[in-house]
Amino acid sequence: MSLVRRGRWITLVALVLLAGVYVRALAFTPIERLQGPAQKIFYLHVPAAIWTEAAMILVGLAGIFFLFLGDPRLDRFAEASAEVGTVFATIVLTTGPIWGKPIWGTWWTWDARLTSTLFLFFLYLGYLLVRGAVRDPGLRARYAAVLGICGMCLVPFIHLSVYLFRTLHPQPIILKPSGPSLPDSMLVTWLFSLLAFTLLYVGFVTQRYAVSLARDARETAAAQHG
Repeated sequence: MSLVRRGRWITLVALVLLAGVYVRALAFTPIERLQGPAQKIFYLHVPAAIWTEAAMILVGLAGIFFLFLGDPRLDRFAEASAEVGTVFATIVLTTGPIWGKPIWGTWWTWDARLTSTLFLFFLYLGYLLVRGAVRDPGLRARYAAVLGICGMCLVPFIHLSVYLFRTLHPQPIILKPSGPSLPDSMLVTWLFSLLAFTLLYVGFVTQRYAVSLARDARETAAAQHG
């Protein structure tokens, strides 16, 4: 099975699972006492946020290894991960205000968590712009690797910002030392959603990596014939 077909099948399974997650979230998971139905966005927003940050960590790690090893596969993976991370960041920045408006009374506030997440989104866009602007493949990969490493360094600050600054954004209720602060039914729904987003990440990256591989093969063939 080709990489593209494999990625499509993984993505399809992920989308079906995500649809099942929201059937469970809407029909079989209790409504949160204080936030009401708006809390259901949690099952989309938080897994997307986790993979927005994880995707950038993987971009940065691939960049570090690329600078030492020069393996083009690492650069292809970093590019694919950055594109998928951009999609997930868009989901985070869209669902966050929708969730925040009925709870906070405002669509947006310039607190540390929201502002640093927006900055991460701009770093993703900058990464993709660099890749589109630099024509030389080697130079493009090195510039992108450095930018990816910078983005990776921002991720711990985003996670810790709710502890370091006064913010409207709540502190973590799952990824924290003392363990999740959720009823079991909500936690199970969230874990299914996290699995769906993990499969989405794998499926999207697999397809995007295959596209990059085919593009590089065409560029190599064109250079040889030119």
